[in-house]
Amino acid sequence: MKALYTVLICVLLLACGDKKEADKSIYLPASNGNLNSISVVADNLVWEGGVGERVRDIFAAPLDGLPTEEPLFNMRQIPTQVFDGFAARSRIVLKIEKGDIEATTKIVTDAFAKPQTVAVVGGKTDKEIIAQLEENKDKIIDAFTKEEVKEKQRRIDLSLLEDKQMENKLGITIHIPSVYRISKADEDFFWVRKNLSNSKTMELMFYEVPLETISKGDSTIVDIVKMRDEITKSKIPGEDGIYMAVEDAYAPSMFKTIIDNKPAYEIRGMWEMKGYTMAGPFITYAIEDKINNRYLIADGYVYAPSLEKRDYIFELESIIKSITIK
Repeated sequence: MKALYTVLICVLLLACGDKKEADKSIYLPASNGNLNSISVVADNLVWEGGVGERVRDIFAAPLDGLPTEEPLFNMRQIPTQVFDGFAARSRIVLKIEKGDIEATTKIVTDAFAKPQTVAVVGGKTDKEIIAQLEENKDKIIDAFTKEEVKEKQRRIDLSLLEDKQMENKLGITIHIPSVYRISKADEDFFWVRKNLSNSKTMELMFYEVPLETISKGDSTIVDIVKMRDEITKSKIPGEDGIYMAVEDAYAPSMFKTIIDNKPAYEIRGMWEMKGYTMAGPFITYAIEDKINNRYLIADGYVYAPSLEKRDYIFELESIIKSITIK
């Protein structure tokens, strides 16, 4: 009987603990902040010294694939002593803790607001903190990017394009804002566009290619660039032999990623119009779909001369990352 009472008490205590955590989550205030903007919580001396310099080098580094330098994230510093109330509700936070503590890096969610991702980096000395930043920068950037993509997708979901024909043909679901329109539906090729202003546009292409189109190895990026050039030349040609191609002067960058729990290649680079003065950044995803013996290709590009383009490419990235394959 005593053993039974002990078990019941433990169950009740655990239940109460779970309820407190649930209640905490329910009553957290809503997070805030512009997309891709980090609140860096650090004492002024830390921010103005070597640690702050390394934080800026890492998180404000130029984003790959843009014609001019634009930072990966915007940043604002918040002194530790005033990090409270509204200031603590930023959606992504980098908190630097220097003191009599072990060198550590933690990533926590919904600590002060919801949704929120907080990276806490600490150590006894500047050297220890900088070492933690170097060791964990990719993990932190990935966590922040995922939070921002999730927030952008939440905003996109408020008003969606009716795109059932494309979804059914390609065997996918995707969330595209209603301000876009399907400009071309040609069998298994779909061209989706959004007008900005003064002939400036954001555009998406969706199609599929057999798995053997893209090899795995040193020539992967070459295969993807060749495939993209063939598609843009044949599917969206201009007048008088004008066509889009990947710009030779800017070597594109390739990364491995995951979309819909499937391996994918991400290519970032610059496109140009052969025979006409137009250019801009693009982002291409080749999603491996072994079940259907294909790569699903989702490609976004921007034409917006004189405008900053990071946030436009980020919107296209967020749209593409909403893809699920049926």
